Amino acid sequence: MINYLRGQAIEVIKTPNNRLILILDVNQIGYEIQIPSRLALDIGNDNNDSCRIFTHLLLREEQPLLYGFGTAPERDLFRQLLSVNGVGAQLALALIDTLGIEELVVAIVTGNTKILSKTPGVGLKTAERIALELKTKLAAWRQLREATTTTTAILPAAEILEDVQMTLLALGYSREEIDRAIAVLSQDALFSKNTQPEDWIKGAINWLG
Repeated sequence: MINYLRGQAIEVIKTPNNRLILILDVNQIGYEIQIPSRLALDIGNDNNDSCRIFTHLLLREEQPLLYGFGTAPERDLFRQLLSVNGVGAQLALALIDTLGIEELVVAIVTGNTKILSKTPGVGLKTAERIALELKTKLAAWRQLREATTTTTAILPAAEILEDVQMTLLALGYSREEIDRAIAVLSQDALFSKNTQPEDWIKGAINWLG
């Protein structure tokens, strides 16, 4: 119904149950949109920030709810997750927030339930169900995205990615910093083929420094 909204980010509010609500002014109408924390970090609370938010409208008996994302692929992945039995909007948001879109898709396509289970609220059975129900769909979706994207980040294999993340987390870097560093390194066609965790770790530390 609503593909995206473009407007002025007025503020991001944290509710008592720790949900993040973006107030987006579109032609003098203030929309309340629940967003992932990754997007909240990008937007900040700068009331001069103009942005485009890709939305998903969820209809409930009590009230309609708008969920917003910084990119269309994130919004589309959110919709795919909602199609899994037992996965609601909050759990779908948590998966995207915890892992990021690329790592999440790789984990699902490769059936890596260990990585999926890193998300709070996702147990082994839920992780297995997500991988089982979405593996084929997301493999095709990922191929389509790669075919239509001029610059595609190629993440390292899941086991290498896990080593890099665990090491950098132990060194005190935040999940957001690590994901950004890996995303940047993955854009390098030569570096993305590197299978040595140590090189990814060094590269990430250099970029973060």
